[in-house]
Amino acid sequence: MGGTQALKHRVLVTGHNGYIGSILTGVLEAAGHDVVGCDSYLFEECIFNGEGAHVPSLRKDVRDLTKDDLEGFDSICHLAGVSNDPMGDLSPEITYEVNHIATVHLAKLAVEVGIERFLFASSCSIYGASMGGWVDEESPIKPVTHYGWSKVKVEEDVGAMASDEFSPVFLRNATAYGVSPRLRTDLVVNNLVGYAVTQGRVYLKSDGTPWRPLIHVQDISRAFLAVLEAPRERVHNQRFNVGSSSQNYRISEVAAIVEKTVPRSVVEMAGTAGPDIRDYRVDCSKIEEMVPAFSTRWTVEAGAAELAHAFAEVGLDESDFLGSLVRLEHIKRLLAEGRIGPDLRVQIDG
Repeated sequence: MGGTQALKHRVLVTGHNGYIGSILTGVLEAAGHDVVGCDSYLFEECIFNGEGAHVPSLRKDVRDLTKDDLEGFDSICHLAGVSNDPMGDLSPEITYEVNHIATVHLAKLAVEVGIERFLFASSCSIYGASMGGWVDEESPIKPVTHYGWSKVKVEEDVGAMASDEFSPVFLRNATAYGVSPRLRTDLVVNNLVGYAVTQGRVYLKSDGTPWRPLIHVQDISRAFLAVLEAPRERVHNQRFNVGSSSQNYRISEVAAIVEKTVPRSVVEMAGTAGPDIRDYRVDCSKIEEMVPAFSTRWTVEAGAAELAHAFAEVGLDESDFLGSLVRLEHIKRLLAEGRIGPDLRVQIDG
């Protein structure tokens, strides 16, 4: 951090018990910030290799937060939401309710109680059908899913609230990979390594041609930290692609890396494999220029090796790999068991 001591923040991290949040809380604490979490604990049972950092927390759905819940904070890192395209398609109405409407409501509450910095976990998926071309923060957005559109609507509505007193920042994360206490196996690198370890095949469900920007979950967390600590004038109401321009890969290239990493694994393409209209390469030079404290440390090669080692260490089997660690499958099970309703609300009292 150079010769000056960064201002310490009292930070509310929504979704702190999720894939990114369970890493981010530890990163923020290690940097000396006062961290409190907020989570509905929808994925409380989806434990991979531990619990992550233990921080004080609110067991509350983000849709139900009030002004009283936000008193005393000066910053929010907002991760909570319906987390990917398949879950978004399960219930488009709830996706917009949680990802868009609840986020705008949270931002309005933040303004009312005087919280200045509001960091929102957006997504590079908003570039959608860009046909493999390079995109930056000024490029046209072409989301092809409800999840992607929900992120766009937040950027528009919360961005319009920016003022001298309220400073939102939108972190358009590349596709995450890497080990986390709340691991997800529905992300491309994690998924391909999981197939390689449990089945001996690097199983491609598309034709492998689409481009994706990729970033380790620890690097995402470090980006949030760097933006939180950055001078206001560098990040105020800005949109940042979070990743590294050098870490854009065709899915087939990722499969080849995994095949090389996991012994005796072989790339196999599903019989139904076809093109994927989600196809984009992302220029991440803006965050490197405006927030020089951030740079990525992980590569896909290192991440694949980390995942393969961790999967072998815990003895990952197919039932967990294709079941409890897949967000959509976990939600379907909770719905079938009547433990959550169609609105995805957790029944706190059973």
